[in-house]
Amino acid sequence: MRLEDLSWPEVKRLRPATKVILFPLGSFEQHGPHLPLTTDTDIVTAVAHGVERQRPARVLCLPTLWPGHSTHHLSFPGTLSVSQMPYIQLVVELCRSVVGLGAKKVFLLNGHGGNDVPVRAALRELKTEFPKVRFVFASYWSLAAATMAQVRQSGLGGLGHACELETSIMLHLCPGRVKLARARRDGPRHTDRYRKADMLYGRPVYFVNEFDEVTKSGTVGHPDLATAEKGDKFLKGIVREVTAFVDAFAKW
Repeated sequence: MRLEDLSWPEVKRLRPATKVILFPLGSFEQHGPHLPLTTDTDIVTAVAHGVERQRPARVLCLPTLWPGHSTHHLSFPGTLSVSQMPYIQLVVELCRSVVGLGAKKVFLLNGHGGNDVPVRAALRELKTEFPKVRFVFASYWSLAAATMAQVRQSGLGGLGHACELETSIMLHLCPGRVKLARARRDGPRHTDRYRKADMLYGRPVYFVNEFDEVTKSGTVGHPDLATAEKGDKFLKGIVREVTAFVDAFAKW
C-alpha cells in the first residue's frame, strides 16, 4: 500500500511495525539533452511502486523524496539540489517521522548516485538515535546488477547517466518525454581502471568530479542503444530483484 492514499485513521490501524517501510529517494537534475529533469525520480518511483504492487500487504511505500544531493550537476541549468549536510538532516528528520508511526524496518531505495554518501551518513545518525529500528539503504542498480548485465547491449562505460538503461526505462514509462534524436554518447574515455565509469563497475579509488568535467552534454554512457522494449525488460528485472531483497529484509 502507499502512504499517500491513506487517511490518518487508516494509518493508525495499519500497524507499521509489521511492514517494510519503502522510502524511495530521487533527484531533480539534468539528464542530458534528451531526458527530463525528473528522470531519477520517475525511475525510482516506478521501481518502488512495482515492488509495492508485488507485496501490497508487506510494503508501505512512502512518496518519493524528489530533492536530491546534486551539487555536481549544478553547472547544467534546471538542476535543483540540496547541499550535503541539509540533505543528511532532511533524511534523518523524515525517518524520525516514520519511526514515530511505529516503523521497525525502513528501506531507503535510492535512484540517484549523488545521494549515496549523505544517506550513508544519515543512517549512522539514525542508528545512534534509534538502535532498535533497522534502517537499510541500497541503490536499485546495486540490487539489480544481474538483470542489468543480462539486458544491456553496451560494454563497460555504457551505463552511467542518461544512458542506455535510464533512456530505455524512460522510453518505456513515458516515451513522449524522451527526445531520442538528441541522444549522443558521452562521458569519460579513460582507459585506466582507476577512472572508468559504469553503474556495474566499482572504481578502486574514490574521488569527486563536477559533472561538466567529464561530459559536455550531461550524458555518461550509450543512450543511442536505448529502446522501449529494453526498458520494459530492465524495469521488470529491477522490480523482481528489489522485491527479492524486500522479502529477505522482512525476515531480519
